[in-house]
Amino acid sequence: MASIIKVVPAMNIVIAPSGFKESLDPVQAAECIEKGILKVAPNSKILKMPLVDGGEGFVHGLVSATKGRVINITVTGPLGLPIPSYFGFRGDRPATAIIEMAAAAGLSLVPRDQRDPTRTTSFGVGELILAAIEAGATKILVGCGDSGVCDAGIGMLQALGVRYLDGNGQALPQASGIEGLERLSVIDTSTLNPLLSRVKIDVACNWHNVLCGPKGVSRVFGPQKGATDAQVEAMSIAMERCAEAMSRILGRDISLEPGTGASGGLGAGLLLTGATLHPRYDIVMRFFDIDRAMKAADLVITAEGGIDEQTPRGKIPAEVASRAKSLNLPVIALAGTIGAGAEANYHCGIDAFASIMQGPTTLDVAIAQAKELLTDAAESSMRMVLVGQRIRKTSETLVEPPCRSKATN
Repeated sequence: MASIIKVVPAMNIVIAPSGFKESLDPVQAAECIEKGILKVAPNSKILKMPLVDGGEGFVHGLVSATKGRVINITVTGPLGLPIPSYFGFRGDRPATAIIEMAAAAGLSLVPRDQRDPTRTTSFGVGELILAAIEAGATKILVGCGDSGVCDAGIGMLQALGVRYLDGNGQALPQASGIEGLERLSVIDTSTLNPLLSRVKIDVACNWHNVLCGPKGVSRVFGPQKGATDAQVEAMSIAMERCAEAMSRILGRDISLEPGTGASGGLGAGLLLTGATLHPRYDIVMRFFDIDRAMKAADLVITAEGGIDEQTPRGKIPAEVASRAKSLNLPVIALAGTIGAGAEANYHCGIDAFASIMQGPTTLDVAIAQAKELLTDAAESSMRMVLVGQRIRKTSETLVEPPCRSKATN
């Protein structure tokens, strides 16, 4: 790139990104942005606050923040095959386990040529929960996000002992997505593993995601997970059948309840374990004091894999921006892609957003070059900021001070 702008004022910059799915975790994203900024503003004071929203990086982010520990384990993956996985324990509260559902049923665990959310399963999430209890957890925090499933938590509940029965009392297949749900008659929770009575489960989820209806999880996120139009309809019907059966057990209609659609309906399934759903930032921001950090900032830069009309519905860039705007701070968002309706983000506090792509490319190449692309985009954005500062400084020097009236006798 061109030479560094000569006059570079010191700035306090908060970098608070999410991750870029299948390429950069939040810590890596923050490091790339910092590197780009320092290329043109080397005297900037930077505070990196990589954020996790319940998806990939949730366990490692919160374990790191509390100086805890990670436990490795093998579980059933979203395709029904054994995979390496993990969960963690908080360092400040050793009996509190942290689980991210993406470690057992995440989209990144499903090869692109095998993505069919009618068949993927959340079975491994139930195995993680049981492993955490057996390891001594009395409290469990489950992070929902970046899922590759849309089974309303059926697999998870089956792993925990719950039975899904048809009209003849026959159990539906295990770990097989929504297969057989057209025959679902009863959800039998009497066989729920008694270990669940030992723990309190809290769930950090996207509060905007609901199980059913026009904005139900199948219709909003099914296509992103590889579903065809016909499969979206099949999943929507399956969610409605599950909602009816779950509502009978819980004694209330959960079909449109906030958070039930999180992670392909896992939020709804977790309700049957006695879990409590929470807006994810009510949980996450307890660990990262971002509001305090912003009070000393001049600029906030956030980032995520995509910026579109869904971003204001509970995504990290929008949450960061809303908090920054309460302090009247400028916010820049960097993204892998800019999607339809992205202009809605101007109304939630993002002042400018830009794609890190420098030209037409394939997804595989973009993922492989994500570090370089994000670093370059951060550098370019910072150059724009510095140009704006110089323009402002120049315009201020051109404004003549008001004339003082001369005293008259």
